[in-house]
Amino acid sequence: MTDQWASANKRWAVTQEQLAGWLDSLAKVRTIIAPRDVSGVLLFRKVADSSQVAWGFGRTVMSVKEAFLPSTERLLTIHKTGQEVRLEVELAEGQQIIFGVRPCDARGVRMLDAVFLDSNPVDPYYAARRANTALVGLACRQVGASCFCTATGGAPDEAGDMDVMLYETGEGYLVEAVTERGRFLIPGGEWPQTRQPRPQVQPPEAAFTVPAREDWPRFFNQAEYWDRMAERCHSCRVCAYICPTCRCFAVRDEALPKPGEYERIRCWDSCEGKNYRLVAGGHRPRSVKGERIRNRMFCKFMYFPEQYDLDEAACTGCGRCIDACPVNLDITEIVTELGRLA
Repeated sequence: MTDQWASANKRWAVTQEQLAGWLDSLAKVRTIIAPRDVSGVLLFRKVADSSQVAWGFGRTVMSVKEAFLPSTERLLTIHKTGQEVRLEVELAEGQQIIFGVRPCDARGVRMLDAVFLDSNPVDPYYAARRANTALVGLACRQVGASCFCTATGGAPDEAGDMDVMLYETGEGYLVEAVTERGRFLIPGGEWPQTRQPRPQVQPPEAAFTVPAREDWPRFFNQAEYWDRMAERCHSCRVCAYICPTCRCFAVRDEALPKPGEYERIRCWDSCEGKNYRLVAGGHRPRSVKGERIRNRMFCKFMYFPEQYDLDEAACTGCGRCIDACPVNLDITEIVTELGRLA
């Protein structure tokens, strides 16, 4: 986002006390989700008021994906009485605000929008949560050791996917309304407007270049390379679960304690799992780990952009998969080596 674009939006200068008071007032009428310390782990969780927010937080362990696509959710309840079958569907209700969203996570939400909102059919469960949610972002003060958002087209202060954007200053925060929804949340007349320019974050230069989409087909038959990468992989799937853009899921029906009642649930899945897309008869389309790693990389940088007509990869450069992988299988290492092959 250019500063010329930003200058067209109103800005307010607030202290942390004013910002906390704003959250407290919003918490009375909306659900607030914010970074919270949960037994020493920084996660996006519901907070009753600003005192539960982990102020001064860095990148959360999990992204905001959970707020729109929960790890496990009930799609419907099935009631069967004799020959009569009744389906009960519950969609999420109530307005919520996610506070402290980093630009990489907001970009991930935009990728999920392409899957669940911009495709046919629209996913009603995701759509209900998305329509009722406002994103209040916070620009990164610095880029983390494993972050590489600039290599995938992002920026640590990118505001275009937010409703409200916050920038930390020496005196508090600079607040910017990005959308009409965001402007509606700003307390009119209570905050002093300012012409202060937004703080600039100088991100490091990208250490590598992601191969162009047209280069990826030549990597498909590099079986020796993919098998070498797979030697370390345990197929634990943690990389997909913490990823802001991975969206694979499985659906199953389970019996409830009450006779004649069942629930249909959706839960996260991953193409890294050996039983992913297991079909009748026991056939596994990608039984070899190297093929599964290859598929995940191709999905990020080729399949997803082609399928949803996007000009950017389905990787936000958040670096969570790098930090979480128990065997140090580094996505930047893979992309860098593929770039040399190209």
